Amino acid sequence: MTDELYIGIDIGGTAVKAGLCDADGRLLHLVEGPTETSRGRERVLDNIAGYARRCVDESPYGWERIAGVGAGIPGQIDAERGVIEFIANLPLTGVRLADHLESALGRPARIGNDANAAALGEAWSGAGRGVASSVTYTLGTGVGGGIVVNGRVVAGFSGMAGELGHMALVPDSEAVRCGCGKTGCLETVSSATGIVRMARAAIERGVKTSLADAGELTAKAVFDAAKAGDETALKIVDRAAHYLGVSMAAVAVIINPQRFIVGGGVAKAGEFLLERVREAFHAHALERAREDVAIVGAQLGNNAGVIGAAGLARNL
Repeated sequence: MTDELYIGIDIGGTAVKAGLCDADGRLLHLVEGPTETSRGRERVLDNIAGYARRCVDESPYGWERIAGVGAGIPGQIDAERGVIEFIANLPLTGVRLADHLESALGRPARIGNDANAAALGEAWSGAGRGVASSVTYTLGTGVGGGIVVNGRVVAGFSGMAGELGHMALVPDSEAVRCGCGKTGCLETVSSATGIVRMARAAIERGVKTSLADAGELTAKAVFDAAKAGDETALKIVDRAAHYLGVSMAAVAVIINPQRFIVGGGVAKAGEFLLERVREAFHAHALERAREDVAIVGAQLGNNAGVIGAAGLARNL
């Protein structure tokens, strides 16, 4: 056990969260505030550093214990240079964010992709705690992911490792175009967006389903209908789970992780989803690659990104 503490910053288009973690990944203090993207680059950068500073100042811990700061960003990152290469919803493309944080806070800084940070958070003190390797899927509007081996994120040559949502798995006869421009991506069937798309397509085909009477067509509505016995909704859930399990079978012969972790809004369906994913995984994975491998739900919720960002700092 060390007395050192680490600042983790989770940067989003709407809000920024800054948290303080100990060496075991326990979140000790948290602050949150608006990103204020409409006020321009300098304001956003001031807010990011300001929330981090406030997190320490408002906590019972002094700056002398702060060993480093990490930040997770929803964009394309060059982690080695500490540069945001591209980000869609924030005016930070081209910013050397690690240098900015080091200058503003006086501590060494590390940045990374937000999905990778969330995966590191789960591996450090969440559902992956205690195992050497884990792969995390985040099922939300899209499908994000992150790979952690021996406590470190596997980012790959150009930072694209862990883009699990863009594994092309769906057969051409069933494939639709993904937002990335390719067809057949996992994201088109296993994300909340994909689940709603499949439900809407079924309704438009005139398939008999209670979903046609749903006030608001959401992934949750599809899962609720499936649990209530709606045959069409159940087929959609089974399809989403099937391709998620198939993707894990593919990952298993490349990474061979001890644990797959499933988080994000869609994962709130819990065992109703996970038991189907496990069935598909076991049906498609090589025996040795699936042996003693667990598929579990995430534990840290919305704090995974903050904790994982602090983990980036700890790994410095």
